[in-house]
Amino acid sequence: MSKTVEFFFDLGSPSTYLAYTQLPKICAQTGSQLIYQPMLLGGVFKATGNASPITIPAKGRYMLHDLERYAKRYDVPLNFNPHFPVNTLLLMRAVTGMQLRHPERFLDFIDCLFRALWVDKRNLNDPATVAAVLMENGFEPTEILALTNDEEVKAALKDKTEQALQRGVFGAPSMFVDNQLFFGQDRLDFVLEALS
Repeated sequence: MSKTVEFFFDLGSPSTYLAYTQLPKICAQTGSQLIYQPMLLGGVFKATGNASPITIPAKGRYMLHDLERYAKRYDVPLNFNPHFPVNTLLLMRAVTGMQLRHPERFLDFIDCLFRALWVDKRNLNDPATVAAVLMENGFEPTEILALTNDEEVKAALKDKTEQALQRGVFGAPSMFVDNQLFFGQDRLDFVLEALS
């Protein structure tokens, strides 16, 4: 039986975007299955007392340089979003809704949002910009908005965030291999090792 990587993620984290660009390759290389687990990072931070590294100026400056180094190593585009931090509540409800209701379009959906945030530097705090990004990528904004108001979708995101907390998650990205937690995109070598 092949191993699995559970990828607990929130679109609003640049480190998560970097992990997102690498995990499919790692899973393909090891014959493993990637399981996407959308969660609300704001809820995780609130419950754990954690915060974005950007809130500590010296750490924030360092982190930006470190993210650039990793993007170069991975050979992927990364442009820090000037609208950071982004309130991802509606975005992550939409992601959860797409995973539940339209799994066949789920990967295209998260891909367009990750790119909008961390390559194109779009302001996804602004509903009109979100609608424009969705339309540009072949998604109907009113249908997506309906997903964000769906009670089952709201409950699913809440439950997934609670599951993450119960398993020891305190930030994003968080990956589990055999119930072993790996935090941060800079721990992908350990994820690869665990899968190998």
